[in-house]
Amino acid sequence: MALFHVARYPGPGAAEAWAAEAGAGGRARVLLERLQCRARERQQQQREPAPVQADARCAEAAGRRRRRRPRRRRRASGSPDVRLTKRRRELGEGADESEDAGTSEAAPEQRSAHAESPEQEAGCPAPGPVLGGFARRKTPKVQPFLPAWLAKPSFVRKNVTEDLVPIENIPEVHPDLQKQLRAHGISAYFPVQAAVIPALLESVASGFLVSRGGYQPSDLCVSAPTGSGKTLAFVIPVVQALMHRVVCQVRALVVLPTKELAQQVSKVFNVYTDATPLRVALVTGQKSLAKEQESLVQKTTCHPQMPLQKLLFSATLTQNPEKLQRLGLYQPRLFSTGLTHRGSQDRDVETEGDSGGKYTFPVGLTHHYVPCSLSSKPLAVLHLVLRTSVSRALCFTNSREHSHRLFLLAQAFGGVNVAEFSSRYGPGQRRKILKHFEQGKIQLLISTDATARGIDVQGVELVINYDAPQYLRTYVHRVGRTARAGRTGQAFTLLLKVQERRFLRMLAEAGAPELSRHEIPSELLQPMVPQYEEALSQLEKTIKEEQKQKVA
Repeated sequence: MALFHVARYPGPGAAEAWAAEAGAGGRARVLLERLQCRARERQQQQREPAPVQADARCAEAAGRRRRRRPRRRRRASGSPDVRLTKRRRELGEGADESEDAGTSEAAPEQRSAHAESPEQEAGCPAPGPVLGGFARRKTPKVQPFLPAWLAKPSFVRKNVTEDLVPIENIPEVHPDLQKQLRAHGISAYFPVQAAVIPALLESVASGFLVSRGGYQPSDLCVSAPTGSGKTLAFVIPVVQALMHRVVCQVRALVVLPTKELAQQVSKVFNVYTDATPLRVALVTGQKSLAKEQESLVQKTTCHPQMPLQKLLFSATLTQNPEKLQRLGLYQPRLFSTGLTHRGSQDRDVETEGDSGGKYTFPVGLTHHYVPCSLSSKPLAVLHLVLRTSVSRALCFTNSREHSHRLFLLAQAFGGVNVAEFSSRYGPGQRRKILKHFEQGKIQLLISTDATARGIDVQGVELVINYDAPQYLRTYVHRVGRTARAGRTGQAFTLLLKVQERRFLRMLAEAGAPELSRHEIPSELLQPMVPQYEEALSQLEKTIKEEQKQKVA
């Protein structure tokens, strides 16, 4: 904001009055007083602090304002205005001298104080202090505001080998179900199962499934690593809650992200409902819609209304309250493995949990990344599989085309039993492939992310990310196919030079374990090059034949 002083001059009407009331000597005296008054005003303006103004054009603007005179109407030569103008011209030289003298004699100390800048002498305001600085400062990270149930979850230990709980320690589980557990070699619960099963059975004991409009149970969310036993944590209490129902109605609905995972969970339910009147139906689109509806809808006369309870289990459970609010959770509780540190009594205590988008990984999983070029990626996959001599290895790609070409190349190279798992095959073919993979008939299974969500394939020792995952959640689910249920496993991610910085930073910001750099020396790959080049030639021929078949 700038502040300017505008001097006012008498108009034509004032001049006529002035000429009428005074003679020639009086007019000169009045003119001199006016000029002296103007000089005093300029001196006072210089004494006032000047506002901040850095533009040199202000001097020109101020000068133009000082030189501006009010426009006067033209009069006849004998009018009083003309005579006054002539008198002013006669006294002009003396007036200018008086004005300069008044300015110089009034305040000599101000002249020395303001003589530093020509702009200031011309009437331009002196530059003032600059507010604020331009130094770069790191913006503090804004911590999200979490509701109490998210900010303070129930802590769950994540070591599935050291923190086991014998099944006898949870007597709330029905004896028939305990018998089924022992029959399948389960003598102890994993930590997440030991924490969640009693909490759900407590809701059953309160009778929320007994009467209409009765007790409303709290919803429950569980965040735990892959392979930590989340499936059994909800299968046991659901079966126990429904095992004495007599009306045939859909009482529990399990929603899963993939068909293969739905088939896997359906098998677990069938194991523990064999000795009960409960029936389990699988709806994955493999049958006609009419048949799937027939397995769910039957004519009954009783339609009891019972409270609904939501159970949410995930290895990458979101901590965004807005997304969770869309689920309409009722008084939810959260069980989370979280992040732990050693307390004063040498025991795990809860810290900040999974807030900030951080996920936990299996304890027995080791992470590596392999720097390589685009042309050497297939050769690096073959080297890792052949060098480690693993019985089961999973290799993930980002697209169906990449999976198919890598499968054809590995098949042409030879020396490894390889198969492809993607949407190119129907549900029946994919089930057969997974069965052969579990039996050890397939050493390398090349897949899209279809198998990355919850598939529990026993004995997977190695996971290879042929294409680097773009999101942390994808990485969590991929590498979680190994090191399950307390076992050990390795995960390798092939990274191009342009991908290293972004990928490693993404994992570091999310609190993931540090990835060790795994170099593959060129002398180890050199003996494989001749056979690899032959495989590339065979791949080119095979792709051309497939394209001809599509056209035909």
